[in-house]
Amino acid sequence: MPPSKDRICYFYDQDVGTSYYGNNHPMKPHRLAMTHHLVLSYDLHRKMEVYRPRRSYPVEMTQYHAEDYVEFLSRITPDTASEHMQSMQRFNLGEDCPIFDGLFDFCKLYTGGSIDGAVRLNHGMSDIAINWSGGLHHAKKAEASGFCYINDLVLAILELLKAHQRVLYIDIDIHHGDGVEEAFYTTDRVMTVSFHKFGEYFPGTGHLQDVGQHRGKYYSVNVPLKDGIDDEAYVALFKPVMAKVMEMYQPDAVVFQSGADSLTSDRLGCFNLSIRGHGECLKYMQTFGVPLLVLGGGGYTIRNVARCWTYETGCLLGHDLENKLPVNDYSEYFGPTHELQIAPSNMENQNTPEYLQGVLNKILENLSKIPPKPSVPFHDVPPDAIDPDSIGRVKEDPDQKGGGAEAEAARRSDPRELEPEDGDRDDKPSRHDASAKEEADGEKKVKEEKVEGAEAVKAELGDAADAKDPEDAADEAQDAGKDAMDVDEEAKSPGKGAGIMASDHGDQ
Repeated sequence: MPPSKDRICYFYDQDVGTSYYGNNHPMKPHRLAMTHHLVLSYDLHRKMEVYRPRRSYPVEMTQYHAEDYVEFLSRITPDTASEHMQSMQRFNLGEDCPIFDGLFDFCKLYTGGSIDGAVRLNHGMSDIAINWSGGLHHAKKAEASGFCYINDLVLAILELLKAHQRVLYIDIDIHHGDGVEEAFYTTDRVMTVSFHKFGEYFPGTGHLQDVGQHRGKYYSVNVPLKDGIDDEAYVALFKPVMAKVMEMYQPDAVVFQSGADSLTSDRLGCFNLSIRGHGECLKYMQTFGVPLLVLGGGGYTIRNVARCWTYETGCLLGHDLENKLPVNDYSEYFGPTHELQIAPSNMENQNTPEYLQGVLNKILENLSKIPPKPSVPFHDVPPDAIDPDSIGRVKEDPDQKGGGAEAEAARRSDPRELEPEDGDRDDKPSRHDASAKEEADGEKKVKEEKVEGAEAVKAELGDAADAKDPEDAADEAQDAGKDAMDVDEEAKSPGKGAGIMASDHGDQ
């Protein structure tokens, strides 16, 4: 594979990997530290620009999220949670979305990386931006959902819309990208495409007939899949769908959510993709040459998450990585094979060729109903969320900025970090945060100089969370009645509100 000619930037802060959701919770941000260390071990950091993301400000989060929700996240702690049970319930905080030490700092870090990446793409300073800590696609306007608190994807897309007329969102997480779809359900400036498990499965949304409303009708694309889909079937469906999307929509920028829970043997997943098959989707989108923001997402067998995102970093750089993993401080996680690639299981693929062809035909039919390169009114370019020159690059040696191997090794000397991936831990990593004065000054500047542009974008998009009106509901019902595709009866009425943790099958 020849080296990529794309200018690639990569965001990572070691503090994001020390966050800890709690005992027995399947979400383990520690996977981010493992991923970063593999990236360093393969020497990939020397082939791209490495940045430490800034911590985003609450005022930036409120460009999408409700102010009272963001304010509550900023002040709630494990010690005070019992005093605010009513608000906890209101904002859907609890088992799936626990309150843990350093929660808001965690949100600021992963959100800051996604917004910073979008800013660099807006200014043509990079062709591809990578933030594996981002991709938390379930968070809603005023509530947490599915391990996600702040929807960095929506915020990054809003930033991209300041400089691009049309943005395409692609989601290959096994769970439906419901939070992002909901945010842009009524606009044609963002097309959302989600490949996901559909049926009695969290979040219980993403039906084939959910295609958008008002100006956004047919700009939401859902690809419902069944258990056990393998590389061959997945890629054979992904490529023609995305080829048609790119032909009809012609986006100016692409946001790619690369959730790794669609891999084989994921703790919460039921697909059968190899790392190569998963990465083939990302490689295909890179071939279109459109500015690309690549983010993480789900993934709960953390050794495989680290493998996958390291492999995909190499793919974007145009480098074939040796299958034998380099020696690193996390080697105990990758035994006994100590190899980059993983073998698919022998689980049955319940997606028959007839079913997949029916899905493809319906999607292509819907896409044919949108005008090629839809006309979008565009006005003056709104100001950036931040000055792009202020994004701090980690120079030649990432150790100097706290993001390299030495810093990782020092942190790993803490015995709390040496436990196996499924071990329970009672003590929590320490919290590191910016000073209060720095945050206050920065937020004031953003609020005074930058909010106007984001508000203009919001005003143009409108409130995408409006309920369906009777006319659109009738149209969708009519379309559904004409659909002859065979869909299981149980999949037509998925159970809603079922938590992700309820489907934890254990580490396979």
